[in-house]
Amino acid sequence: MTDADRTTPSRDASVVVARDDQGLVALLTADFPSHGGHHLFLPGGRMETGETPEKCARRELREEAGATAQQWRSLGSYAMTLASTARVHLYEARHLTLGPQQLTDAEEDFKLMWWPMSDALDAARHGRFLLPAGPLALFLAEVHNRP
Repeated sequence: MTDADRTTPSRDASVVVARDDQGLVALLTADFPSHGGHHLFLPGGRMETGETPEKCARRELREEAGATAQQWRSLGSYAMTLASTARVHLYEARHLTLGPQQLTDAEEDFKLMWWPMSDALDAARHGRFLLPAGPLALFLAEVHNRP
């Protein structure tokens, strides 16, 4: 495997904007030392073999936020990089039922928080997210919910 193979996404991923009944958004934070410290991100991750994008989103939401949702809306699918055909599928999830997180060993330091959408968008505007899919999903969810 070359360095390019390690850095070029080869599997699709899903990212979720989960909003509770008060409109708070599920955000995660963790330390990424190679990227300068703690960053925010939304629940999400790579698809497993045989998963659809929505099934991946449902699984990642359950694992990382401990939540299941009754209502799902697609916010679109976008290329991850020009060097790969992998796509990131964005979703909004509502009418949540909350339970415990089901984190893997690699995710054990993920801290779950619930923020007002305005604060999450402000954090995105100030570069507090490590990856671009989270801010894009937040902005799209906000636009979709405007009257």
